[in-house]
Amino acid sequence: MPPATPPLPDLKALVRTVPDFPASGILFRDVTTLMADGAGLAGAIDALADLAAGLHVDAVAGIEARGFIFGAALAQKLGTGFVPLRKAGKLPVPTMGEDYALEYGEARLELDPAIIRTGHSVLLVDDLLATGGTALAGAQLLRRAGAQCTHAMFVIDLPDLGGMAALHEQGIEGRAVMAFDGH
Repeated sequence: MPPATPPLPDLKALVRTVPDFPASGILFRDVTTLMADGAGLAGAIDALADLAAGLHVDAVAGIEARGFIFGAALAQKLGTGFVPLRKAGKLPVPTMGEDYALEYGEARLELDPAIIRTGHSVLLVDDLLATGGTALAGAQLLRRAGAQCTHAMFVIDLPDLGGMAALHEQGIEGRAVMAFDGH
C-alpha cells in the first residue's frame, strides 16, 4: 500500500508576524518562517505553479533577495530559465537599472540585459507585494530590456497597501498565494 500523502500545510499559519517592524504600528509579515518549513516551502512553490498554470512563460524573474528563492524554484518547476533582478552594484557586467522609491528611502534594481530575449514573456516573482513600487520597477526594467512582462506573482499580498491596483494600472496582472489585512 503506498504511503499516505501528508496533509498540505496551512501556509498562512507559517508566516510569522513581527509587530512594530520596521516602524511602530507596522505588522511585518516574515516569510522566512515559511521558507524554513520544508512542506511549507514546497507548498508555496506548488501554489505559485498553480497560479501560473495556463500562462505562457519563457522565463521567471525574481527580485533580490527572497524573490530569488521563490522565483528560481518556480522557474525550475515550470521548466524555464531564471532572470535575477539584482540590487545595485552586484553584477560584474554592464547593466541596465531602474531606480524606485521605497516607503523609507530609495533603491535600484539592475539586470544584465544580455540575458533577456526580446519579446520573451517573463513572469515577475517576489515574496511580498505591498505598495507595488519594487514590483513596478522590476517590470519596467524587464520591459526596457525587451521582455514582455504582463504577469507578476507573490507569496504574500498586503491588499490594503494597493500594490495589485498599481500593477493593474501598468497592464500587469498580479496574483498572490495568500493575503494579509493591514500593513
